[in-house]
Amino acid sequence: MVIYEKHILANGLCVLIHQDKNTPLSTVNVLYKVGSRDESPEKTGFAHLFEHLMFGGSEHAVSFDDPIQLAGGDCNAFTNSDITNFYSTLPEINVDTALWLEADRMQYLNINQKSLSTQQQVVTEEYKETCINQPYGMVWHMLSDLCYKVHPYRWPTIGKTIEHVTNARLEDVTFFYNNFYGPNNAIISIAGPTDPQVMLEMVKLRFEDIPARPIVRIPRAEEPGQLNPRFLEDQGKYPSSVLYLAWQMDGRSGPDYYAYDLVSDVMSLGRSAIFYQRMVKVLKVCAHMDAYITGTEEKGLFIMELRPAKDITMEVMEAALWEELAVLQQNAIPLSILEKLKNKNESTICFSNVSASHKATNLAYYESLGDANLINTEADRIGEVTIDDVLRVVNHLRKDNVNTLRLIGNGTEIIVPAEGHDDDEDDDDE
Repeated sequence: MVIYEKHILANGLCVLIHQDKNTPLSTVNVLYKVGSRDESPEKTGFAHLFEHLMFGGSEHAVSFDDPIQLAGGDCNAFTNSDITNFYSTLPEINVDTALWLEADRMQYLNINQKSLSTQQQVVTEEYKETCINQPYGMVWHMLSDLCYKVHPYRWPTIGKTIEHVTNARLEDVTFFYNNFYGPNNAIISIAGPTDPQVMLEMVKLRFEDIPARPIVRIPRAEEPGQLNPRFLEDQGKYPSSVLYLAWQMDGRSGPDYYAYDLVSDVMSLGRSAIFYQRMVKVLKVCAHMDAYITGTEEKGLFIMELRPAKDITMEVMEAALWEELAVLQQNAIPLSILEKLKNKNESTICFSNVSASHKATNLAYYESLGDANLINTEADRIGEVTIDDVLRVVNHLRKDNVNTLRLIGNGTEIIVPAEGHDDDEDDDDE
């Protein structure tokens, strides 16, 4: 059980405080409820750009990183479709350094043409390195655009095109900052040994006088249910062919979210997983396969990713996949397998809340979903999933509502071995 206090300051800032006396370190996590879904279709990549800009210094601190490092800490950040998250971990005695820096960049971030041009260059190089210059770098651009037609999840976090970042104007970036990076759009969570009341007063001292800002969000249309299959094939310079099958699924708070999550585990978690066993080891039509979910706050995706084995065509592999899906749709998985996967997930959740830094990040994330107490109840929600829930979700994975992306290799395929293990090995021991 993670015990925490929650406070809302007069300016709208949500404050979550967890006291952990087992560590000499404190983690300050600041989450802004802004991600790529909040961008204009003509100006994408801004949330990710700001992940970089926020480290460019503020009015009273030339640099963010240097004071944190001088205080014996480290810091980092990440951006996704729904949120932008910043976190710093440092000795308890220096926790106010992180609070001061976070408050200063929340109110007085240095946004000028020099800092913008510098970070545009950094992000542009990142775009080239991870998207343009990688054989499979544009997969998420293609898959997102195939699966979403009206929702802003149809472009990846890094941006729809590189030009949206390179052509970003200072006035557009300034508006984005003033609109989204205020206290009333933020959650600050702190985990460490400091007494919660003392910590609350420290937070108030740094953040309470920052004025709230008017937040203007672009209305997001709900992605309609998919009634027809969609197909895209790209014959690029891929070292090996890859098949992606994607279906719409519940968002993070949807009733079947955890059932979909468990189904992905049924298919591919560990070498004893049902689909891995059948497709890779028994039928030998796949060199590699995986199943996973995007886990987005709103309607997400259930994805299967498969690479054909040597001398196996894409058509043969795909036909085998549909046959195996049909078997799974007609026969409920054994209860023992479901319970085993539930236990694995519960264990993962428990271990994710061991360190103070993870607890700070998780508290802020769950609060962004609407309930910080999910940090204590998520394992219970997974435990409530039944065989019937799993069967219902598996039967949603049909041909008439699938998005199929085929990447065709260039004839010099690099075959990925089946995880480099012998057939009789199994890393799924309970």
